[in-house]
This record gives sequence, structure tokens and C-alpha cells, in this order.
Amino acid sequence: MDTHNHHSKKLLEQKFETWFQNINHAAVALSGGIDSSLVAYGARRVLGRKNVIAVISASASVKQRELNEARSFCRLFDIVLHEIDANEMEDPNYRENPVNRCFFCKTALYTAIERLVTEQFPGYTVLNGNNFSDFGDYRPGLQAGKAHKVLSPLAECGFNKDDIRKLANHYGLPNWNKPASPCLSSRFPYGESISVEKLRMVEKAEDILNDYGFEDVRVRYINNTARIEVSSDKVSDLKLVISEMAPSILSIGFNHCEIDQEGLISGKLNREIGKTG
Repeated sequence: MDTHNHHSKKLLEQKFETWFQNINHAAVALSGGIDSSLVAYGARRVLGRKNVIAVISASASVKQRELNEARSFCRLFDIVLHEIDANEMEDPNYRENPVNRCFFCKTALYTAIERLVTEQFPGYTVLNGNNFSDFGDYRPGLQAGKAHKVLSPLAECGFNKDDIRKLANHYGLPNWNKPASPCLSSRFPYGESISVEKLRMVEKAEDILNDYGFEDVRVRYINNTARIEVSSDKVSDLKLVISEMAPSILSIGFNHCEIDQEGLISGKLNREIGKTG
């Protein structure tokens, strides 16, 4: 046994579980990803089943796969799950897909969670899965959390992505090494309007890639072209099957499909922010 590694995991566990002793009841905004799953697990572990709920928005920008994984995670760890629809698509600010789209989405989400908490779970503290690593990239969603007084245990503990995977592995969470999967709206360049139909197209295209064995994928919607990103070490594998896969992707409604030769880079569309012309 690696005693140093074991010791560092125990320290992470101690710091994490101590955090929850400051609150009595928690409503965790669950996305299906590892960060918020870890927060839901920690809350359930420290505060007990009857004092914790997880809340997920079953809205158009959330993948069906993510929703199903969140459901099975909550079943596995006996966490009470509430499904709501934050209805972000109702907000024209969101549909127009401005640079701060995430702000409008998270505002819709936290408003819906607040309503649920006020009506059914008064006194519950709302928590999210934001972590220390989130503060590096452009993240307008963080402002919405602040405005709604949502707490971020992982960020407050100073945990980065590596700490989170280590701790989730330590607890035996099945999704400890799951690739990050931002919401489907992140596949559209800023200014490209978002609709339920376009979101479904992206989701179906990514499902096809998943079925071919590509786990970590993004299908970017660029002028009705499906631009496919897979991790850079898988680009050559993708080239071998793209011609076989293309008809299925085109049948969804895309005019073209192409491979992004650079490979998957999270937040790639943020590069356009601040450019002019």
C-alpha cells in the first residue's frame, strides 16, 4: 500500500467531511458529473438520508445519459433525488446564446431549486459542485451561484480536479474517473441560437460516437456542420470509421460532418471571447 497516498486521501476525507458539520440540511444541485456527485455523496454520508436531497434539472440541455447516470448514482447511494425542469429554454437571453449564457442557465436552475426548497424543504442549504479548478476558465455560471448564495464545498475546501478524483476513488464512487461532460449548449459557438431541436441533434451525434467506443467526445454545431472532437490520441481511430459513421450523423439533420484534427479541448469555444472582427 502507498502510505503517502493513503495519508493524503485521509486528509482530503477529513477536510471534506468536516465541512458538512457546519450545516444541518442540504439540497445539492446535481449535474450527473463527478463534482456534484461527490458533494451529494458527502452530504448523504455526513448528514444522513433524511437531511439531504439531490436536485437535477431534466431540461433539454442535459443529456439523457447524464440524467440516467445521476438516477442510478442516487439509487446506489440511497440519496433522495428530485427532478425539476429549470426551463432555461424559456429565457430568450439563454436561447440567443450570448457569451454569458451559463449565467442565465444557472440563474434559471438556482431559481427553480430555491422554489422547491422554499416550498418543501425550508432551512435546506443549497450546494453545488464548483471546485477550485473552475476559477481558471471563463465561468459566468459562478456569478449566478454567488447571487443565489449557493455554497461550493469543494471550492471552499480548496480541492482541484485531481483532489476530487482521488477522493471519489477513495470513497469507491463508480464515476470517479468519468470525463467531464458540460451541458449540450456548450457545443454551440456564442451567438449561434440554441433550440431544443439543435440540442437533440448534438446529443444523438454524440451518442453515435459513444456507441462506436469514443467516450470523451464533443460534437460542435458550427453552421449546421457537425465538427467532431475526440481526445487527441483517438483522432486516428476516428479517421478509420468516420466514413462508416457519417451517414448516421447526416441523417440526424447535419449538412456536413468533419473531424477536428486538434482533438478535444475543453472550453475551446471560449477562445473566441474578446476577439474582434
